[in-house]
Amino acid sequence: MNNNLIKELIQKIFRSGNPVFLYIGINSIVFLIMGLVGLIFYLGNKAVDVNLLVHNYAGLPAQLTAFPTRFYTLFIHMFFNEGFLNFLFTMLWLYWFGNIFMNFLKVRQFHVIFLGGGLIGAIFYLVGLNVFPVFAPSLSGATLIGASACVLAIVVATATLVPNYAVRLMIFGEIKIKYIALAYLIMDLIGSISVNAGNGFAHLGGAIFGFIFMKQLQKGNDWSKIFEPKPKLRVVKNTGPIKKNKSAAHVPQQEIDAILDKISTSGYDQLSASEKEKLFKASKN
Repeated sequence: MNNNLIKELIQKIFRSGNPVFLYIGINSIVFLIMGLVGLIFYLGNKAVDVNLLVHNYAGLPAQLTAFPTRFYTLFIHMFFNEGFLNFLFTMLWLYWFGNIFMNFLKVRQFHVIFLGGGLIGAIFYLVGLNVFPVFAPSLSGATLIGASACVLAIVVATATLVPNYAVRLMIFGEIKIKYIALAYLIMDLIGSISVNAGNGFAHLGGAIFGFIFMKQLQKGNDWSKIFEPKPKLRVVKNTGPIKKNKSAAHVPQQEIDAILDKISTSGYDQLSASEKEKLFKASKN
């Protein structure tokens, strides 16, 4: 791999400002490191299970007594993925819906939904396994890893914002993303519960968080505003009359909310040229 390619990847992942590439990049790097470590152990004829090591040190433990010494796993568990196919399809869903999400909303909102989905999913996981007695015998060895709850939060949030946004699939033709998201959610929950019920709790938590966040945003309550940087005050000397720049005019929040409501009910394609321009200007601001 030449230096230019490495620089391009670094630029795309860490300096492009696109959170979709950032999270795909981080998960990919971690997955590759896990694979390389496993290969080293294999070539050295060491009987070491890398996945077991990951679960033991990076997985979120279901047993609450283990949490004080592994509290950091509440965050890092969402950047480890087990199995190539699981990793591949999770990242594909993130890329697909993440790019649709970024056509309408801000970077900080993506971060809050992605990370918040992972954290709420983890809380659902802990509560679900510790509340229901049927899971008590398996608590000591149960751990949670994976970005699925984060990705489901993005998928559900996007489908809630623009449910009638349509994409063209090779086999099925044009289909609205609300149906795609619903099918993905159902298949994911069924697949998770059949393998590990705890994962199903986590994925459900991520999906619920994405839905609630977007519904609150449509009502004008942006939970991500607490992370909005405060503007710095500057003293500017007035040397003449101020000229208004119409292209940079501020779009009232009420108009933006009305446009988002229209997208939610009718789809992005039903917006007028003027409404699309206002949404574009608001996204720039």
